[in-house]
Amino acid sequence: MRSFSEIDTISKRASRAKGFSWGSAEEIGKSIKQLELFGLPGLKNLNQYLKIYDQNKFQKIKLVSKTNISENKSHCPISLGISFLDQIKSLEKLNSIELNKIAYPILFLSFASRASEVLGKKIFIKMDEKEFILNFNQSIFGNYFKNEIWESANIVLINFLDNNNSFSEQEWKEITKFANDTFVDETDELKEKSAGAGLTDND
Repeated sequence: MRSFSEIDTISKRASRAKGFSWGSAEEIGKSIKQLELFGLPGLKNLNQYLKIYDQNKFQKIKLVSKTNISENKSHCPISLGISFLDQIKSLEKLNSIELNKIAYPILFLSFASRASEVLGKKIFIKMDEKEFILNFNQSIFGNYFKNEIWESANIVLINFLDNNNSFSEQEWKEITKFANDTFVDETDELKEKSAGAGLTDND
């Protein structure tokens, strides 16, 4: 099995060889490593993407807006991912973002996952019928984990989720009461048992 370090390095070098800048190649290497760590086929999709990269003039996006529509070309997942990550603080204010025609959308997911960590919020992404929740770059939860090449997504919706607890304030109070039961009044006997090493010195 290849190590994550090897995956990072080979993805970076292959991307650089295809004409990406060293800075972009570094970001690609990190992203593919992250996808593989989360059990998603990052390297497989990057390999296929690089095979056709020279023949396809993908739409490169520098400024992500609320609605991003390409009439003919598919969006490049790399330029989209880097722009999304760079602009994440301002994009949050839009609440939701819509895109169309993303080539090899798996490659975009890791950039968005890292953006979730920067933002400190979960991000929900729906790509056609596939849905993903990005959890602060700790995990990607979704209904798609096939080890296959995913060539395109036609309709992509991105929503920034508010940070809310999954439990009520009443449940918090109840479990806090249970937790407080572990604290007992300290007696003289307990003080003696917990004070130092006693008469035995192991030094």
